[in-house]
Amino acid sequence: MTAPAATIAAATTTARTAPRGRGARIALRTVQVLLAVFFGVASGVPKLIAHPTAVESFDKLGWGAPGMYTIGALELLGGIALLIPLLSSVAATAFIGLMIGAFIVTLTSFGGENAATPLVVILPLAWIAWARRDETTKLIARLRG
Repeated sequence: MTAPAATIAAATTTARTAPRGRGARIALRTVQVLLAVFFGVASGVPKLIAHPTAVESFDKLGWGAPGMYTIGALELLGGIALLIPLLSSVAATAFIGLMIGAFIVTLTSFGGENAATPLVVILPLAWIAWARRDETTKLIARLRG
């Protein structure tokens, strides 16, 4: 493929995968920021500072402090990654996996209390992953050199 053809193909791909209108782009970015704050601050930080409710939950699971700190760090880093365009789709996809795990753990270890929450959060994460999928293509191209 020649350089001009590659440029046209890249522009076509970006135009096809990016949210179409200004309002859609603003809505997508707003959802990204809200989820980044949710995962980073509301969910990750309490685990990283060993808030008593987080400690209690992880002790009940039998995962203790190592599990709590690991998941807290992943949530904080993933929240930051949601704000970085090149990483946003990968971060959203990773969070979908984390939410599936959270749903299963909630059902099996906590009697299903608040089990719907991870499922509800998957919907905007899937939107981000899909809408920003061209960024994943760019990331893979960069990693391959």
